[in-house]
Amino acid sequence: MVVQALVAEHGMSQRSACQASGIARSTLRYRPVARDDSGVITFIQAYMALNPRHGFGLLYDSARHQGKPWGKTVLWRVYCELRLNLPRRGKKRLPARIKQPLQAAGQPNQGWSCDFMADALWSGRRFRTFNVIDEFNREGLRIEVDTSLPAARVIRALNELVEVRGAPVSIRLDNGPEFIADALAKWAQTKGIALNHIQPGKPTQNAYVERFNKTYRTEVLDCYVFDNLQEVRDMTADWLYRYNHHRPHEALGRIPPVEYRVKLFPNLYY
Repeated sequence: MVVQALVAEHGMSQRSACQASGIARSTLRYRPVARDDSGVITFIQAYMALNPRHGFGLLYDSARHQGKPWGKTVLWRVYCELRLNLPRRGKKRLPARIKQPLQAAGQPNQGWSCDFMADALWSGRRFRTFNVIDEFNREGLRIEVDTSLPAARVIRALNELVEVRGAPVSIRLDNGPEFIADALAKWAQTKGIALNHIQPGKPTQNAYVERFNKTYRTEVLDCYVFDNLQEVRDMTADWLYRYNHHRPHEALGRIPPVEYRVKLFPNLYY
C-alpha cells in the first residue's frame, strides 16, 4: 500500500503519508462488515417464484405492505445480485390526442367492466376467458374459462355474481356478439342494470378491464404452459385471489383492491 511504503521507506508519519498520497486516514482503519442478506434473498426468491412476472416496483411495494425491515436500496442491491433486473422497454412516443376522461366509480357495485380474452393450450386447442372487474377498486370479480362462452354462459356468470354481490348500477362492455345479444339486454333490464356499450374501435373507453387483461395475460396466460382447461382454471383462481388480496395496486395508493375496499367501506362484506 502507498501509505505503508511511505512510512517504512521514508520514515514519514502516517498523517503526512496520507496527506502526500491524498488518501483519507479513515480508509486505513476501515474494515468491511460481512453482510447477511439471507433473509432478503429468501423473501425475494419466494416472492418471485410466486409472481415471476412482477418487477422491482411491485416487489418493493409488497415488502413495504408486509412490513419488511429492508429499505429500497438493500432490496435493489440484492435484486440486481440475483440478476432479476429485467431490461426495460422504451416508451413509445405518440402524438398528442384528445383524451376522453374515464370516470372511476365512487363506491363498490356502481359500475362493472367486462371483456373477453383468448389463448391456447399446449395442444393448440383454443379457449376463452370472460373477465369481470369492479371499476371502483379494480377488484377482479370473476374469470370464466372455457372453450366456448356464448351469451347464455355470460348471463349465468353475471347472474351468479349478482346473487353474491348484488346488482351493479351499470356494466361497461364492448360490442361483441355475446354483449349485444337480446338475451343479455333482457336480463339486464329485469335486473335494472344499464348496459354501457363503448364506441366500436375504442377499447380505451373500457380501459380499466383492458389494463386488468394485460396483467392477467402477463402474469398467467403468457407465463405458463397449460395442458388442459382445469390447469388454467386452478392457476387463474390462485392468481385472482393474490391479485385481489396481496398485489399492491398503484392507482389505489399501493395497496391491494380488497384492502382498499375494506378501508373505505369497512361495513361492506361479500
